[in-house]
Amino acid sequence: MPIRERVFEAGVVVPTVVALGWTSFRALDQLEGTELTNLIIWIVLTASVELVPVPLWRGTIISMGFPLLMAVAFLYPPAVAGSAAFLAASDPREFRREVSLLQALFNRSSIALAVWAASEVFHSLVTLESQPVALVGAALLAAIVDYIVNFGVISIVASLHYRTSPIRVIRELRIGRLSEFVISYLGLAVFGLLLAKFFYDSGDEWWVVPVFVLPLLLARQMFFRSKALEEAHKELQDREHVLRALSNRMAEERQDERMQIAAFLHDDLAQLLFRLSIQVDVARRHLDAGKVDQTEELLQEIKETKNRTSDRIRALIRDLHRSPLGRAGLGEAIRGFLVEMARESDVRLHADIDEVDVPAPIALLLYHNAREGVMNALKHAKASNIWVAVDQQGDEVEMVLRDDGVGFDVEAPGPEGHYGMTMMRERATVGGGTFAIQSAPGEGTTITVRFPTSWLQEEEIQNQAQTQAPALPPAGASRGAVSTPPASPTESIPA
Repeated sequence: MPIRERVFEAGVVVPTVVALGWTSFRALDQLEGTELTNLIIWIVLTASVELVPVPLWRGTIISMGFPLLMAVAFLYPPAVAGSAAFLAASDPREFRREVSLLQALFNRSSIALAVWAASEVFHSLVTLESQPVALVGAALLAAIVDYIVNFGVISIVASLHYRTSPIRVIRELRIGRLSEFVISYLGLAVFGLLLAKFFYDSGDEWWVVPVFVLPLLLARQMFFRSKALEEAHKELQDREHVLRALSNRMAEERQDERMQIAAFLHDDLAQLLFRLSIQVDVARRHLDAGKVDQTEELLQEIKETKNRTSDRIRALIRDLHRSPLGRAGLGEAIRGFLVEMARESDVRLHADIDEVDVPAPIALLLYHNAREGVMNALKHAKASNIWVAVDQQGDEVEMVLRDDGVGFDVEAPGPEGHYGMTMMRERATVGGGTFAIQSAPGEGTTITVRFPTSWLQEEEIQNQAQTQAPALPPAGASRGAVSTPPASPTESIPA
């Protein structure tokens, strides 16, 4: 956890605990025995409901105990309500020891501050004996204050932790559209007001509470459904974006291949054919002049030119067959490319390629990245060895390209006109993968590319968020905590 985040959390926890302890100690003296017993029951009941939260963004959770906390804020003095919220703000991760003591205290303090502020606003405007319209207005205003305090605290600590803007955090900490979230949030506050009012008018009869608590289960399912629909919509948008980008990239790859073929025909074959035509004209003149010996020498040169032209054409045909990977698959396509490169270079090429099951577009992107990386190493690295490894790790396929060449400074700008690394990074991006490069002058270069085994595969977003990304601290009805979260044989390619 960054030091600034720890300092901020401690700066919230210490004053809150001290202020709550001092003010609530004085306020509790004014409560009668029955009121104190009821308060304890409210704390236990709210803590129990808090144990069934709804997951939100990056481990943040929205607690269904929010209307109960609002009821406590409306029933009791501000300091007492804040202290009750501090004690009732239970989190399952505290029992599993997934959050530190400071983080747990911070979570509770942020909720206590919000409830304290909400209770202060409500009691400064009305009492539970006021007119219904005034009660609803005061409850809505109290909920708004609760939101501002709690989400304000979250936006600060999350921006420190994730190095992002507080505005983006606030956008993420909601379910569904903004209007729907605001209505649901304020509706839960009114729900808490109704619970407090019925409990107060019934003379502290506890049969009222279950009648109001049971609908919270339905509200929880409503939040789950809204969240599931929002995630499904976002996933469809992400898939559409990946499909479009991948399609554009494949079209660009085809255009690049056509340009390479055109350059090959112009620079190599056209020159060889032109040379061949000149040699034929010269041979005809030698025959007309009766220079048999010179004609025989020239015919031998013509034969060599013809053989070179045939070799170039066969190389082009092999390249065209290899480009779409063919029926042999990714592994054989990469091995075939390495075998051809080994014939034309003194660099030793090594392959450690497992059979992986990936969609054809992903296999094509992997192949082009392998080819680009090897070609770059052959041209610029001055290496003695180049290693290419491909293996499957869970639901990802990883390709590692490594050389023992001169290396370079990865922070320095690349040479002008060289786009190899940029194209490799773009291929990884459009395929939903990652691209990483490690290098230093004199230490060689290692490029690691990872792709999902299926770029249309459904992902466990919440599980990934809870296991990989730290959770956020609480926000109003939301709460969270920042959690502290053998080699295979290598095949040498013969020259």
